[in-house]
Amino acid sequence: MSRPRLIARPARETPADLRTTPGRARALPEDLLRQASRRVEILALIGAALWVTGPAMGHVTLFAAGDPRWARFLPLDGIALLSIATSLGLYLYIRSGTRRPALVMDLALVYMVLVAFAIGVMIHWAPPTPALPSAGPFISWVGPVILMFAALVPAPPGRMLAAGLLAASMNPVGMALSRMAGVFPDTGTSALLMHYPDYLLLGVAVVISHVVTRLGQQVSKEREMGSYRLGSLLGRGGMGEVYLATHRMLARPAAIKLLRPEMLAGRDGSSPELAAARFRREAEAAARLRSPHTVELYDFGVTQEGTLYLVMELLDGVDLETLVRRHGALPASRVIHLLRQVCESLEEAHRAGLVHRDIKPANIHVGRVGLRDDFVKVLDFGLVKSVSGAEDSVASGVGLMPGTPTYMAPETAQGGEVDSRVDLYALGCVAYYLLTGRLVFEGDTAIQVILKHLEQTPVPPSRIATGPIPRRLEAAVLACLAKRPADRPASAAALAELLAEAEEEPWTQEEAADWWREHRVDPAPAHSMS
Repeated sequence: MSRPRLIARPARETPADLRTTPGRARALPEDLLRQASRRVEILALIGAALWVTGPAMGHVTLFAAGDPRWARFLPLDGIALLSIATSLGLYLYIRSGTRRPALVMDLALVYMVLVAFAIGVMIHWAPPTPALPSAGPFISWVGPVILMFAALVPAPPGRMLAAGLLAASMNPVGMALSRMAGVFPDTGTSALLMHYPDYLLLGVAVVISHVVTRLGQQVSKEREMGSYRLGSLLGRGGMGEVYLATHRMLARPAAIKLLRPEMLAGRDGSSPELAAARFRREAEAAARLRSPHTVELYDFGVTQEGTLYLVMELLDGVDLETLVRRHGALPASRVIHLLRQVCESLEEAHRAGLVHRDIKPANIHVGRVGLRDDFVKVLDFGLVKSVSGAEDSVASGVGLMPGTPTYMAPETAQGGEVDSRVDLYALGCVAYYLLTGRLVFEGDTAIQVILKHLEQTPVPPSRIATGPIPRRLEAAVLACLAKRPADRPASAAALAELLAEAEEEPWTQEEAADWWREHRVDPAPAHSMS
């Protein structure tokens, strides 16, 4: 793999077949089109309700005026019924299955024309009133309807212009039909002249459509991170969002983690440039890690808008927090199997002078890699800290708490110097959670939890676990939870040796495969978003 690089996405880096060329519009993001489809669905349902309410209020008005027609089925009621059926039909069609967003956008424009036709007929099927004169220009409901669709449906301006012309022409069509039926008087006034305000509003609608489309295209452009294009959202958390992504040349799936813009703001007064430099230095260090149990970092960068991003391998499985939450505590043999893999990842990082500082179940992924089940990947090595202490990390540089309180070593909570043994303390907390399904220390607030990590002695996991825990395994876990770093295992490799010695009945690949066959119901990609 080529060395990762900092990418600002200059135009020359865009492959020729993916550049926006004259006459070729950039496609709108799929998720924005799906959101627009949802808006059309709601719009159709609201339309059905209005087509019920409008004619009903018309009959109420006739009743209040003593007009005997209030109890009759009027021709306009037939138009309302057809409009209700059309609206409900569109709503149910979108609701009943997964529809292509582009098709829904086209149906929305057709629906707009049909609504305009119904309005045009209903307006002119009644005798002229002071509010609706028989001569002279006036604005009907058709113009606002066109404006509303232009704002809600991200259609290309040309397509909106064509559909809008048809919709605006429904008023003259309705007037012509009512004159032919002898309902609306023929004063010799041009139908087009009477309704030219609707055509003016159409011009505004085309401008709105152009703005909406350009905004969507800008979103699509900004979502191109280096050689990767963002897809659907996988999840979001305290530090950012994770998206499914695809390499534009290799079609290789990946996961892109976008770090929140405030990560660059620098609560300590540091400049965005300094934070970006920290990020680059630490991401370069993480990218050099080659343990198979460390999530692979494909690429990283800072966009021109200042958004940090990490491109990682796409994982298939679950994190350990989700695993325990769904299925309860794990047998000791399986815990040892998982922890030894974490130790291999940490040992390489520690030898490279890197400390993870946020080891927790949510940052440890387990799933299938190749033909192996229960394969561990340690996540979030893109925000590590150098043990040299020369400069702060991205997280600490902007004033964020380095780590998670429920897995935080005492020296971290005290703000002292940290080394690789903070990761071993956190891994002891992880082991405790996997064996018991409970945290080492619990409290109502983060401060209470931190104080317990500083002062209290943990209850041995064997006292609260439902399954047997080998004596040597418990001793290794409690050694990791020692308050003084010097009392913990000297290294991740030393801890791995203790775990190997504690292993009585190894967790086999057959057992792992059987477990996944029995329990795996949602193989959705999973990545840390903390």
